[in-house]
Amino acid sequence: MDLADKISKQVLTTKIEALIKWSRKHSLWPMPFGTACCAIELMAVLASRYDLARFGAEAIRFSPRQSDLMIVAGRVCIKMMPVLQRIYLQMPEPKWVIAMGACASSGGVFDTYSVIQGIDNFMPVDVYIPGCPPRPEAIIESVLLIQEQIARERQEI
Repeated sequence: MDLADKISKQVLTTKIEALIKWSRKHSLWPMPFGTACCAIELMAVLASRYDLARFGAEAIRFSPRQSDLMIVAGRVCIKMMPVLQRIYLQMPEPKWVIAMGACASSGGVFDTYSVIQGIDNFMPVDVYIPGCPPRPEAIIESVLLIQEQIARERQEI
């Protein structure tokens, strides 16, 4: 194999990798896991005023096997954590997680024995959204941060 063949294969691989990143970045399929008031703000983001569809994340799926982005919105109790972990494991790779609001990020005002003090103790979290509940603009910004992470990732082809 001469140098020209090697260069042409590298260019083709780079372009395919860029295409895969672009398609993943602009076709996120979120799965909401809403347990409290943060879920109401998540619904507001999907409505026409904020329109999350502009950023390629409109196809809300309630099946983990069809989702690649989990948005945990609200407090998670100890009895609910195994369910959340099972849902996370059922999602196909690559997958991303957003902890939405103070409760999902750190337990919020519910500093009790029955509420998980941050879901990052049990699963990896890619983006944290502060607030109680966070504004819709913050949710949009978190989706944009996930898209930036996808653009920076190294793909194995």
